[in-house]
Amino acid sequence: METVAFRMTLKPGMREEYEKRHREIWPELADALRAAGIRDYRIFLDESTGHLFAIHQRTDTHTTHALAALPVMRKWWDAMAELMEVHADNAPVTVPLVPVFHLP
Repeated sequence: METVAFRMTLKPGMREEYEKRHREIWPELADALRAAGIRDYRIFLDESTGHLFAIHQRTDTHTTHALAALPVMRKWWDAMAELMEVHADNAPVTVPLVPVFHLP
């Protein structure tokens, strides 16, 4: 398993709606993430900056690179675009985070 971490940015005043939508994550999206090899996906919010810190594990045989082509992923990105910083195609702007410490 590999650990992946990245940062996104939530627009001001969108926390409650962001949390609501994730509490109600579409089953078909959750299934697609799992099928792509994503495990133990967590998102944290830095309330002072609006930065979202995401971390998940992915299997050695993951297919996360193919998620962007799935209609359910595109639909999710379109639905979330009003809440966070996104690219022109509504994919969230993500900044990879580099590991600097691990306490096993």
